[in-house]
Amino acid sequence: MTARGPNGEAIPTFLSRQELRLTKTVETVVTYLEMTEPHRPHVPMPANVKLMLMRLEEPTAHFYRYLYDAVGSGHLWVDRKRLNDCELLQEIRAAGVEIWVLYVGGAPAGYFEVDGRAGDVVELKYFGLMSDFQGRGLGKWLMAEAIKACWVREPKKVIVNTCTLDGPAALPLYQKMGFVPVGREHKVLELESN
Repeated sequence: MTARGPNGEAIPTFLSRQELRLTKTVETVVTYLEMTEPHRPHVPMPANVKLMLMRLEEPTAHFYRYLYDAVGSGHLWVDRKRLNDCELLQEIRAAGVEIWVLYVGGAPAGYFEVDGRAGDVVELKYFGLMSDFQGRGLGKWLMAEAIKACWVREPKKVIVNTCTLDGPAALPLYQKMGFVPVGREHKVLELESN
C-alpha cells in the first residue's frame, strides 16, 4: 500500500509482520508533517459505543509502557522501550507534555501524547489505537480530539511524523485531517533482540 509524499511521489506505508520478524534492522521512510493553521474538522463521536477520553494526570511508567506496547508493538515502536523508568517518567511527566487515553466500554483502547515543551511548536508525539479497537471508526474521531488538544495551546504550528512501519492508514489519515507533508527521511531502525 502507498500514500503520497510531499512532492506527490508514491511511498510505501506498510511492511508485513513476517518481513519485520526476519531482520534485526529495518529500513523505513519517515514522513514529517505539519499544520500551520488550526484545522478542526468536525468528526462526530462514534455512535452506539461508550467512550471516554481522559487525560492522565500523573502517568506511571508501568501504565505508560502498557499503552505504548499495546498500541506500538505491531509497528515496532522502540524509542521509549530504550528508556529506564526514571528517564521515561522525566519525559511523560514533563511540564508541557499531556497524555490522553481513550477508553471504550471501560477498557483502554488507545492514546495520544502531546508535547508542547517547545512553545511555538506543538508535537503530536504518539498516537494510536490498540488492534482490538481498529476498524471501528475510532481513529478519525481520536485524531480530531488530538488536534484539538494540540491547538488549545495556540502554537504557530503542530507537527507529527509517521513512518512506513506504522499502519497503512496512518499517513492518509494525517493528511485527511489537515497535516501537510514537509519532508521525508530514510532511516534504518535497529531492533532489539527478544
